[in-house]
Amino acid sequence: MKIILNKSEKEELELLHKSERDRRIADRIKAVLLRSEGWSQVEIAQALRISAETISKHLADYDKTKNLKPKNGGSDTRLSRHQITELTHHIESKTYTKVEDICAYVYKKYGKSFSISGMTSLLHREGFSYKHPKKTPAKFSVEKQEEFIESYIKLADELPSDEVIEFADGVHPTMATKVSYGWIRRGKDKLINATASKTRLNFFGSLNLDTMDLTINSYKTIDSNALENHFKTLSEKYPEAKKIHLILDQSGYNRSQQTREAASKYKIILHYLPPYSPNLNAIERLWKLMNEKCRNNRYFASAQEFRSAINNFFDKQWKKMQCSMRNRINDNFQVLKQAS
Repeated sequence: MKIILNKSEKEELELLHKSERDRRIADRIKAVLLRSEGWSQVEIAQALRISAETISKHLADYDKTKNLKPKNGGSDTRLSRHQITELTHHIESKTYTKVEDICAYVYKKYGKSFSISGMTSLLHREGFSYKHPKKTPAKFSVEKQEEFIESYIKLADELPSDEVIEFADGVHPTMATKVSYGWIRRGKDKLINATASKTRLNFFGSLNLDTMDLTINSYKTIDSNALENHFKTLSEKYPEAKKIHLILDQSGYNRSQQTREAASKYKIILHYLPPYSPNLNAIERLWKLMNEKCRNNRYFASAQEFRSAINNFFDKQWKKMQCSMRNRINDNFQVLKQAS
């Protein structure tokens, strides 16, 4: 039996095959595609490790009715397309953690009984996968973020040669074990020693995106005194600069009267980010990199070892890698989306 596919039909089947999780349906799609490319039914059967008779039935089903699903259908045939559409909209609006809860909802809503495996197959076919949601601040303003980006672009484009821009923030790495994702052999656990130590370091730093140069110091407490010290350091770093533009969040010590007076003293112009907008502070990406290099999945046996690792990153590691990090740490800001 010959199968002739035009370009669009073939492209559609190729895309369907990439997204299909049901092996039986995937085999049917492959059989149709291979036959259209001139493979014999025997060759297809050998490649897919199923009988030539089964291949012949698959091809006949497709030739007559364009059917790619087994006759027993799978669970999703128990729901109409309209019901499946309703269900997918519902799952998009409510995050389920267990498939059995979706099965219970479907039974209550439509009176249809699904097995766990049947519902899982349906979810995969409708484009769902089991993964972490992404957190987003609840109170941020899209409009204010867009306004900030517009004003920042204007500032950067019109910046005189004797002025500089730096992104500033405080960071407080802790000694407590920070468990994160990593590649682990399937079927096995990887155990990491854990400590709940409350040992914490306090840094305040600022980053120049043009040079990728970091100015950072540790403090017992980050407050207006720490910021005044940082302003003095920046003033010494840029002795020829008429203005130093510092972009930072709206923490209390960033907005205090003492901080504002110190900024004026050291020719610092403070630019405040909109509330709940860490995504607009480029130095936040550096803090994330620090965690990846020093803290993720790492156990510190002593406070001294912990302090040494963090200080080594800022004093040595960053200087070696800073020029290669421009594609990751930059002012290509991501505007957050509101949670549904």
